[in-house]
Amino acid sequence: MDAGVSSKAVVTDGFVEAARAIVSAEHIRPADPHDAVGGAQPQVVIEPGSEQELANVLKLANDAGLAVIPRGGGTKLAWGNPPDRADVVLSTARLNRIIEHAWADLTVTVEAGCSMQSLQETLSQHGQRLALDALWPDRDTIGGVLSTNDSGALRLRFGALRDLIIGVTLALPDGTLASSGGKVVKNVAGYDLPKLATGALGTLGVITRAVFRIHPLPKEARTISCLTRDIRAAQRLMLAIQDSQLAHSALQVRVIADAAPQVDVLFEATQAGLTAQTEQLRSIVAPNLFTDPGPVVWKSRQELYGAAKRGDSNSAAAKISILPARIADAMESLASISAGKVRRNAVVQATGIGCVHLEGEPAILASALKSLRAVLEGAGGSLAIAHHPAAMPLLDAWGEPGDALPLMRAVKQQLDPKDTLNPGRFVGGI
Repeated sequence: MDAGVSSKAVVTDGFVEAARAIVSAEHIRPADPHDAVGGAQPQVVIEPGSEQELANVLKLANDAGLAVIPRGGGTKLAWGNPPDRADVVLSTARLNRIIEHAWADLTVTVEAGCSMQSLQETLSQHGQRLALDALWPDRDTIGGVLSTNDSGALRLRFGALRDLIIGVTLALPDGTLASSGGKVVKNVAGYDLPKLATGALGTLGVITRAVFRIHPLPKEARTISCLTRDIRAAQRLMLAIQDSQLAHSALQVRVIADAAPQVDVLFEATQAGLTAQTEQLRSIVAPNLFTDPGPVVWKSRQELYGAAKRGDSNSAAAKISILPARIADAMESLASISAGKVRRNAVVQATGIGCVHLEGEPAILASALKSLRAVLEGAGGSLAIAHHPAAMPLLDAWGEPGDALPLMRAVKQQLDPKDTLNPGRFVGGI
């Protein structure tokens, strides 16, 4: 495994032998082209079977000066900037246990490699759920969802991941297993690790387990869609619903090419509650067209990311955020920027977080993304590129890092001083 690659370090036979002693020979293999990340080709893939094994392998790589790419289900490896270097893929595939489901206390402790679908199926046996709708639940892992801060439409009612997670364990590059929050084994004074690790793209430590607060499954659910005249009418309707007494769980607007925007509302209650909520909504949305499309509309975000992820050479997807009261402004800016040049689709939650999917020539896509980012950042929002054509002129995935960058770099230096984990992939080249 001494084959030369583009990374600055070489995985030596000595490293491989030491790693085999930790995880056994069947759980380490040469990396192949499918393991590449952002054009960087790793040399070896290692699958530890326990938190301690993972911490030991990570320390081994850190001591050898190797760059480590943590990987869960691999569904979002394209997110973020290409790594500056990539030597070792550290997979959490075998860390897939649900450690403790304290159903009476509404908490669950789960290893990072467990899929969202597996977790939800286990929780459902006690009529419970983790109230978040991941993009690809059959493949998305707990660690990957946390690292990319992938919340979804249920965030409106139940909060973001940072609200749902109450404890986390990280393997740090020096081999430490550090815990913070609920079910604590070892505290790391001064750091709120659950919040630090959420959305950090695996640049501070490798998540090995997490503790979540969970919620009861709803008795019934119903989705109502309202066809609106234009994005301004959709904005007014969303704000009216938010200002009402409705107890909705999710609310979004879909803007598909030049079609009229549609506002989707999710209710979760008893059958009697659904009837009452629907009647109240009817009085708010009239005279807008009122339909009952079923839960499929909540897959819109998945469809937009997936269309770009499949490798279309003329397709890009980005995660956007904007103040909820500025959603219409953002969509009008997108229409102006893309008019006649780029086909556009978007779905934006009432929280102001959404996905934009663009189709067009690579150079024009880059220009459109850059222009939209400038508009959003000027209004206090952001745009993070998730997928783009290989031929598209290179743009930073994250955009302007803001005033927090020095603090973020200081935290990175404290937890990962040798820049071992996902080097260069995060905001500001962290």
